[in-house]
Amino acid sequence: MKILSVIGARPQFVKAAMVSAEIDRTEGVEEVLIHTGQHFDANMSQLFFEEMGLRAPDHNLGIHSLPHEEMVAQMQRQLTILIGQEKPDYVLVYGDTDSTLAGALAAHGSGVRLCHVEAGLRSFNPMMREEYNRIETDKRSDLLFAPTETAVANLIAEGINPDRIVRTGDVMKDAALHFMPLAKHPATTLPDRFALCTLHRAENTDHPDILKELLLALEMTTQYVPVVLPLHPRTRNKMLEIGYPIARSPINFIEPVGYLEMLYLLSHCTLVLTDSGGLQKEAYFAHKYCLTLRKETEWMELCARGYNHLLGHNHVDIVNSVQIFLNMPPLFVDDLYGDGHTARTIVSAIRP
Repeated sequence: MKILSVIGARPQFVKAAMVSAEIDRTEGVEEVLIHTGQHFDANMSQLFFEEMGLRAPDHNLGIHSLPHEEMVAQMQRQLTILIGQEKPDYVLVYGDTDSTLAGALAAHGSGVRLCHVEAGLRSFNPMMREEYNRIETDKRSDLLFAPTETAVANLIAEGINPDRIVRTGDVMKDAALHFMPLAKHPATTLPDRFALCTLHRAENTDHPDILKELLLALEMTTQYVPVVLPLHPRTRNKMLEIGYPIARSPINFIEPVGYLEMLYLLSHCTLVLTDSGGLQKEAYFAHKYCLTLRKETEWMELCARGYNHLLGHNHVDIVNSVQIFLNMPPLFVDDLYGDGHTARTIVSAIRP
């Protein structure tokens, strides 16, 4: 049996590290690993491969820095060619990126069975590109690997045949358990106590008024706790476009970090502020409260239990919440995302 796996962005590298390792341990299964090139610089891509022992991809398409539609179209064309050459039994895609959608379209168009890791996640915001990518991928998937009961319910509500859905747990839980003992200090001086922040989503960074409001919130937060923010390249560019004085800011901007360094920051921070999807879960794995700088999330079970709080963009709401959760006792008692054997469940479902 041959599986062609498509990855292109940092969260997918983390997930693939766990699933690919499980495939390697499974007799009679071969994997062809395709990197679309969506994240391409050393800090955003190569470092993750090296840290996690993920083998070099069999093919690197080198497609990046294009408008969404053009990027998906180019990826789809190249993936269709590779599917024809490799003749896999399954195409495996992860998450909600343009690489995910391109892999789904290429598999569906080639008549190859499609598997989707992290199926069924919904923010219910039709304006989000990621939401479109998820829904279109799930429509075309033969096996839908849903991490939570909420995700399963979302798929059933959309008319997906339950026979195609497998409740797996979350492969990021596997990764957190496996890699946390290897966490390493970033190459920078850190405060003894700090809030960890990430900021990169287009709906935040591409709108100057929203970006300014969020930066104001973070500046005001530094009155109560230092803020450490690994600065995403596109966020840096957007900040420069609005004339934000990065060098004079009270926010502690640092260079992008690898996964092992992010795990260190998570384990040593006091609080997380983010617009990332994955970091909301990783904060939970590290037993840290998360303030989400968005109006919706795919991980509503975290909100329902009080671990995650949706704040939107208003600086007053954000700063008020920071003051509350800096002193909140860490009451983390649930196990929402499986037992750390999600990769095994996924591979077993593909190869019964």
